[in-house]
Amino acid sequence: MRFHPLLGTALLVGCSGGALASTVTQTSPAAPPEAFECVRQELKKVGFVQTSYDTDELRVAARKFDASATRPDVQFRRLVERVEFQVSPEADGTTRLTAKASTFAERITHRGPTEEQEKASEGARSAAQTVLRQCSAPVDSARVPG
Repeated sequence: MRFHPLLGTALLVGCSGGALASTVTQTSPAAPPEAFECVRQELKKVGFVQTSYDTDELRVAARKFDASATRPDVQFRRLVERVEFQVSPEADGTTRLTAKASTFAERITHRGPTEEQEKASEGARSAAQTVLRQCSAPVDSARVPG
């Protein structure tokens, strides 16, 4: 019996279950520093707590715990939803906003807390899309004070 290399590749891809994290990109008319600040403010509004940020590279990461999630596993503790944003200037003068949403199942083991990545939850994906939508909208001069 011969093994066909393409069939083996197809089987590996089929069994992997696809990407676990969800990545979305949008553009904004705002300058990169303004868009970065918008992302940081909007994360608070969707209930995420900022865990790190880099003002030089315009990156920010945040997380939110979901203790209401359950699993039929005595070691399962909660879900950890994470979102990461990268803000970068484009050649055409716009700003690119890239969001990555991911979800981890936190378990308590004999070695302490352990996280296993799962498919990005609807909550994490929705929060990332909401922040992108809010920060990519054109500035409405009627809403700007002054």
